[in-house]
Amino acid sequence: MTRYSVFAIAREAMRQHSGWTRAWASPEPKPHYDVIIVGAGGHGLATAYYLGKNFGITNVAIIEKGWLGGGNTGRNTTIIRSNYLQDPSAAIYEKARSLYEGLSQDLNYNVMFSPRGVMMLAQTEHEIRGYKRTEMANKLQGVETRWIGPAEVKRLVPIMNIDGPRYPVLGALWQSRGGTARHDAVAWGYARACSDMGMHVIQNCEVTGIESVGGKVSAVQTTKGTIGCGKLGLVVAGHSGHLANMAGFRLPIESVALQAMVSEPIKPCMDVVVMANTVHGYMSQSDKGEMVIGGGADHFNNYTQRGSWQHIEETVRALIETFPMLSRLKMLRQWGGIVDMTGDRSPIISKTPLGNTFINCGWGTGGFKAIPGSGWAMAEMIAKGEPGPLAAEFSMYRFREGKFIDESVAAGVAH
Repeated sequence: MTRYSVFAIAREAMRQHSGWTRAWASPEPKPHYDVIIVGAGGHGLATAYYLGKNFGITNVAIIEKGWLGGGNTGRNTTIIRSNYLQDPSAAIYEKARSLYEGLSQDLNYNVMFSPRGVMMLAQTEHEIRGYKRTEMANKLQGVETRWIGPAEVKRLVPIMNIDGPRYPVLGALWQSRGGTARHDAVAWGYARACSDMGMHVIQNCEVTGIESVGGKVSAVQTTKGTIGCGKLGLVVAGHSGHLANMAGFRLPIESVALQAMVSEPIKPCMDVVVMANTVHGYMSQSDKGEMVIGGGADHFNNYTQRGSWQHIEETVRALIETFPMLSRLKMLRQWGGIVDMTGDRSPIISKTPLGNTFINCGWGTGGFKAIPGSGWAMAEMIAKGEPGPLAAEFSMYRFREGKFIDESVAAGVAH
C-alpha cells in the first residue's frame, strides 16, 4: 500500500497521478476466517483494525450488505465529545475522543479531525443544575470539561441570540477538545488500514443466516455463499435485532430513524459545535460552509433512511430563535439513518447466548463519536473471549439485572 505523504503527492503530480493504487482491495470471500465482522461501518471496521493492531489477528473478513460506510457512518452529523455523566460512558467516549486526536497519523489517512470544541447550551434552570453536576463528575473521571456563562457563550458564538424570550441561554457545558471529523474519511481510513493488514473487506454481501454447531457459531450464510468462521462479531447498528434473530436470541433495542440536514454553503460564521437540548437541535459548520443541523429521533419504530418535512419544521423551528440567521438559509439536502435505542440510551458491547458470537449495538444517536473506543473494546472482547474494562458494564444482560447506565436523562440527550 502506498504511504500517503507530501512526497508521494509531489511524486504523483510529476507523473500525472498514474501511480496511485486502490485504497483497499475487493477480494472474493475465502471458505473460512478466524473472525467475521458483520457490518463495514465505522464500528465494524474499527473492531477489525484493532483486532489486527492490538492482537495480531488478521485472518478477518468484514462483510457488508451494501457499500462500505453507507449506513449510519455516512449519515450522521459527526459530533465528537466525551463529557457524559456515568463513569462507564465517560470512559469509553473519552477513549474514543483521545484516539481520534491521533487517528490520522495512526491510519496514515486524513480523517479531518477538528477539535473545535462542543458547547451544550443550558436554557433552563434544570439544565444548569444537570450540567454543573456533569462538570463535577467529569473532573472525577479525568474528562476535561467546564461550565461557562452566557457572556463566554456569546464570545465563542457571536451569531447566537442568547436573550431569546422563550429559551434564553443561561450558560453552557463546554468541552474545548471535542469537535468533529469527516465521517466518510473515518470509514475509508480504517478500511484502507485493514486491507493493508491482509483483511478482506467484502461489500455487497448480505448475511442471510447464521449456522452453529454445539452451541457455537460455525458459519454465516450470505448472498456470496456460506463462509465459515471461528468467531463472529455483529456490528450492524439499526439492523442488530434482525441479525440477533438469525443467531437465535432477542435484543432489548428499538430501531428508529434519526434525521439531519445541511444548508447551502455560506461564509464561515461558527467555528464550534452547538447543542441545544431543551429545543433538541444541534448545529455546526462544515469545512465547505454548510450548516450541519440535526435534531431528535423519530417517535415511532421504522427502518427508513429518508427525511420528512415534519422533521425539518420541528428542528429548524427549535433552532431559529437561538440562531435567527437560519431563517434566511436554503436547505441543500436532507437524510436519515437507522439508530438502535436501548432503554437506558447506552450501548451494548457483549457476549451473546450463541457461543463465540459477540455484539456491538445500541449506540442510539451518539455512535459516531464512539467509533475508535468502541472498536478498541469490541476487539479486546473478541480476541480474549471476555469483555475488558471498557466493555464490562455494557453487557446485554444488564437490563434483566437492573444495572442500567442511564444516559437518557443524565446527559440531557443521548448525542
